[in-house]
Amino acid sequence: MKRLILLLALGALGCSTSEGDGEVQSDRLYIEDCWNGPFSLDPTFFGANPYRNTLSMRIQRGDNIEEVSDGLIVLVNDVSGIRSSRLGQNVRVGLPPGVKPVGAPVTFDGDPPIVSLSLYLHDTCHAQNGTLYAVDGTITFDALFSGDLNEDSADDRLTEAKFEASFADPRHTLSDGSIDPERMSTVTGWFRFFFERGQPAQPFP
Repeated sequence: MKRLILLLALGALGCSTSEGDGEVQSDRLYIEDCWNGPFSLDPTFFGANPYRNTLSMRIQRGDNIEEVSDGLIVLVNDVSGIRSSRLGQNVRVGLPPGVKPVGAPVTFDGDPPIVSLSLYLHDTCHAQNGTLYAVDGTITFDALFSGDLNEDSADDRLTEAKFEASFADPRHTLSDGSIDPERMSTVTGWFRFFFERGQPAQPFP
């Protein structure tokens, strides 16, 4: 879990930002001791941070730092593979390979997910752990930024996607590897924005 949190946190720093459109919502979002009911993110901030063949995107309400904001992080671990053969197709999302909460059974996955999602409510949930992770679901990219910081093609700077996934706190995983359905949340969303290289987003206000 610590490895996943570190990857997602690093991906949120130093990203170039641009205007975009999107939504992240749930009919019933559950975060222990914080939220239990309908939720709509209404994002206004869209950022992307490419590194080699990976891309971290932050879809957030407001442009404050992640630690005091509500938003979604999308981590893509095979940009070239999705762009070459999987645009317009459902791509499985889930925890990265090897990331398991303490005590959860370790099972072999011959086709691990290449996209991870995390939903954080650090503005809404001040004192509690306000982060959920996608443990199952799919995302479909109709377009995906190439990852080239000097990309001059508008089509190759565009990212457009929609998703539907089950989110939970992996620390609530039971001994058999399942999660209590009452602690699971179905979250849907979509986003569309063009990568714009410029002043990196500051990791502080």
